[in-house]
Amino acid sequence: MRIATYNVNGVNGRLPVLLEWLNGATPDVVCLQELKAAPDKFPEEAIREAGYQAIWLGQKSWNGVAILARGAMPVETRRNLPGDGAEAPSRYIEAAVGGVLVGCLYLPNGNPRPGPKFDAKLEWIARFEALAAELFAVDGPVVLAGDYNIIPEDEDVYKPERWRDDALFADEVREAYRRLLRQGWTDALRAKHPDEQVFTFWDYFRNAFPRDAGLRIDHLLLNGPAAKGLKQAGVDRSVRALPKTSDHAPVWIELA
Repeated sequence: MRIATYNVNGVNGRLPVLLEWLNGATPDVVCLQELKAAPDKFPEEAIREAGYQAIWLGQKSWNGVAILARGAMPVETRRNLPGDGAEAPSRYIEAAVGGVLVGCLYLPNGNPRPGPKFDAKLEWIARFEALAAELFAVDGPVVLAGDYNIIPEDEDVYKPERWRDDALFADEVREAYRRLLRQGWTDALRAKHPDEQVFTFWDYFRNAFPRDAGLRIDHLLLNGPAAKGLKQAGVDRSVRALPKTSDHAPVWIELA
C-alpha cells in the first residue's frame, strides 16, 4: 500500500497538477492539506473520474483537509481534532482504508512569533499529542500524515541560522515533535533516509526550488504495526517543478 501526503495549496487551482500526479504515481491513499475550498466546492467528480473516492473537511479560502482512496471509500472515523469548537479551522480528518487508520492533519503555521498565532499553534499541538498517544496504542497500523509546519532538526532546512526565530523552527515546536517520537512514532522519511538532506517544501520566492533551498515540514508518522511494514519512503520532487504547482511536493511511503 502506498500512502502519500500532499499540501496541494488550493485544490481547485492546482487540480490539473493533482490529477497528473495521481495518474502517474497511483498512490492508494492520499492525504491533502490546504484545500482552500468550501465544502461544496471540493472537486469530487474530477477526483472520482481519476479513480478515487474521498472524504473532506473544507473551509472557504483557507485550510481544509481530505483523504482520498483509490478504488474504495475511506471510512471516516474522526472529523476535527478533539477539543475543536464549532467554528474551528478545518485541520484534521481521519479514516480507515484497507486496514490502515489514517489521520490527515494541517498543523497551524504559528507566525508571527511570539503572539496569539504562535500560542494557538502550541495549544493545537498539545491536543494533537493527546490524540496521538491514544492512536499509537491502536491494535493495527496507524499513519499520521500531513503538513506539520514543524522543521524537526537542523538538517531539515537549507540554512538553519535563517530560521531560528520562525514558528516552524521554534524550540517549543521542535521539542513537541520529539515528544511524539518518544511516544514511539516512527518518522518514516527520516527512517528510510537517515543521512540525507530531504526537503518537501520550497518557497515560490528567491528561486528557492532551483537552488534547492527547501524545508522538511511534511511528515508521515507510523505507529509500531505500521513501522514494521515500512518498505520505502520518498518525495516526488518532480511535481514541484510543474507549472502552476504547489510549493510543497508529495511525500509517500510504501507499507507491506
